[in-house]
Amino acid sequence: MDCLALVCAIDDMEEKTIIKLSVRNLVEFILRSGSLDNRVGSGTDREAMQKGSRLHRKIQKQMKASYRPEVPLTFEKEYEEFIIKLEGRADGICEEENEVMIDEIKGVYLDLSLLTAPVEVHRAQAMCYGYIYGSQRGLEAVTIQMTYCHLESENIKRFQEKISLRELTEWFEALLEQYYKWADFQYRRKKIRRESMEHLEFPFPYREGQRELVAGVYRTIHHKRQLFIQAPTGVGKTMSAIFPAVRAVGEGHGDKIFYLTAKTITRTVAEEAFAILKEHGLSYKTITITAKEKLCLCEEMNCNPEHCPYADGHFDRVNDAVFALLGEDKPYSREVLEEHAERWKVCPYEMCLDTASWVDGIICDYNYVFDPNVHLRRFFGEGMKGDYLFLIDEAHNLVERGRKMYSACLYKEDFLEAKRIVKGQGKKLERLLGKCSKELLEYKKECETCEVLPNLGTFPISLMNLLGEMENFLEEAHKEEISRAVLELSFQVRHFLNMYDLLDENYVIYCERKQERFSVNLFCVNPAANLQNCLNKGNSAVFFSATLLPLAYYRSLFSTREDDYAMYAKSPFEREHLCLLLGRDVSSRYVRRGYEEYRKIAAYISCLVRGREGNYMVFFPSYRMMEDVYDIFREEFALESCRCILQDTAMNEKEREEFLEEFSPGKTGTLVGFCVLGGVFAEGIDLYGERLIGAVIVGTGLPQVSNEREILKQFYDKRGINGFDYAYRYPGMNKVLQSAGRVIRTSEDRGIVLLLDERFLQSEYRQLFPPEWEGYQVCALSGVKQEIQKFWSIYKNFS
Repeated sequence: MDCLALVCAIDDMEEKTIIKLSVRNLVEFILRSGSLDNRVGSGTDREAMQKGSRLHRKIQKQMKASYRPEVPLTFEKEYEEFIIKLEGRADGICEEENEVMIDEIKGVYLDLSLLTAPVEVHRAQAMCYGYIYGSQRGLEAVTIQMTYCHLESENIKRFQEKISLRELTEWFEALLEQYYKWADFQYRRKKIRRESMEHLEFPFPYREGQRELVAGVYRTIHHKRQLFIQAPTGVGKTMSAIFPAVRAVGEGHGDKIFYLTAKTITRTVAEEAFAILKEHGLSYKTITITAKEKLCLCEEMNCNPEHCPYADGHFDRVNDAVFALLGEDKPYSREVLEEHAERWKVCPYEMCLDTASWVDGIICDYNYVFDPNVHLRRFFGEGMKGDYLFLIDEAHNLVERGRKMYSACLYKEDFLEAKRIVKGQGKKLERLLGKCSKELLEYKKECETCEVLPNLGTFPISLMNLLGEMENFLEEAHKEEISRAVLELSFQVRHFLNMYDLLDENYVIYCERKQERFSVNLFCVNPAANLQNCLNKGNSAVFFSATLLPLAYYRSLFSTREDDYAMYAKSPFEREHLCLLLGRDVSSRYVRRGYEEYRKIAAYISCLVRGREGNYMVFFPSYRMMEDVYDIFREEFALESCRCILQDTAMNEKEREEFLEEFSPGKTGTLVGFCVLGGVFAEGIDLYGERLIGAVIVGTGLPQVSNEREILKQFYDKRGINGFDYAYRYPGMNKVLQSAGRVIRTSEDRGIVLLLDERFLQSEYRQLFPPEWEGYQVCALSGVKQEIQKFWSIYKNFS
């Protein structure tokens, strides 16, 4: 089950602060115990809640007339500085002849014959309701009943016990006493945070346009709106977003900031921005959520007590571990989390998530907010909402990420393989796997390469039946490799069904034959509605990027609101510092690819690097073209003092760092890094000053033609929108803009960007150029050398 930390709200009143929390969150947080175990409770919250809600209503309707369903209950306890307010809803209360029974209904997948006593946290929830109702009615005793209903068979098992109010009172007061230190921490933390913000000022002199940017972000948050910011390099967009968000929190317009990124490097920039504000007096606790596999302290990540000593008894120790960590006044870095988890013998990843519930700001990947399989359920679970502020950095990356999160795919071959693995272990499971495979075979017969489908017929029903049997199968004991195979396929089936529930006009269903495999796909062409549902769980969102053009394109893919704001931040750099050249006599089109064209590209590169000694990058549309041009450049054009390095298709983190270290300042000679458009070196890196003085961009960055790209194109064409723009041109130009943005990083930088493709001269591409690209020059290979020499001659004394 998810390790649920407490989610509470604080209302500032004139007399006293009220700390609100639910009964369920209270007992699940304070009374959790035992071990982490990835083999148990694989059903998703959403699925269990939907089925459980239906069964709740069905059971409630079957009860006698004196049974009152869904009874709201509240309780308040006043302390010296604040009030704790508990809220909840009893599933049922039955009152007959001075006898009161509190009913707590739970839908479970567990075989009810294995349930010999109520689960402790479920019993505790019923006891809380029993105490609240009993004390408010002046009762001497209350009967609590736990009603367990199997989510598939709908079989019911009940446990009853009568408890005196005196016993309930002692137990309840002890429970609140355990929670008091957490409430006190939360109260004092927010008080200190608020006081530290009263005189907080922007930590730097404002750059041109930056003051307007800060005001725009604050205004957006104040009005609980959404803002799209196109902010060129050098504007200082990270601080321009974080500072007003922090001030807005201090003035009560939000409670917790989520800084969302797509890459590790941008998380570091956010951490540094918060650190600078702390140096200027801000009291603000932030945590960066690192991927589970990176935080794991074991050689192999297997989260169950049999394989992991940190999983064994994790819940017995984690609350004390988190409280101790919160008492430390230092950034919660990966190293700090690992060291603390080792000391307390708890899972560092789960401890990190628990700590996140108590800090002021969370820096994390997009997935933790938007991905339905990974999102932080303690903040964004079904029916949950909070005073959250979302700052979404490098937002252009969210287009493809969003599509991927809300799309789903199932392969026919995976069902056959699972059937082979479970053979002889479960006849019913074998049969249902075979049925699904057979239905996929019928689709396969009608599909040559790719086929758009109007619907999936009865296939989703077959999948639902299969998923239920998988759950039953996983409750039984089997060899680890068998259970793992079934579990992995069950995750895929469940995600497919969850995405099937979201199907609307923004989806396309298609099947595809690819590399001897056959798949059925739910393709989320436009993720805006799904992303907006996540953003609606908070107060406000700010999207910002150096390449968020055209804004209308990104708004249509991120937001469904009609009242969004938009801002364009002017570049603070002198336009004369950048020499932008467009090569009109070269192309990266497939029909032109070959030795003659590649030699011309190599000649352009040679002209650029001979113009001035220094570091350069060349970006190509594919690894194959990169390698071919590299060979020609080395053999026919390279200088003795020129070193060349190539991006590899599978570079690990260390290799990427070594590649970038080659661009360190102080090295003599010329360095040319051969890279790919859209790759790890095309965005998110900061090679300022002499680290990079020029870049060549070969081609318009258009994605390769594929079935999915063509489906995307047709989708928009049918709606009267230029599908080529949405499927190819806009994503391609984003790669170009990102790569070009590597050159000028500070006000001191000077450099050359060379765009090599005749298509850049077409109006469809030129209208996508940002304002800071005005004044570009068109050249041919015969004249590019003179243009380069002319630019550098102006800055010959620059060093």
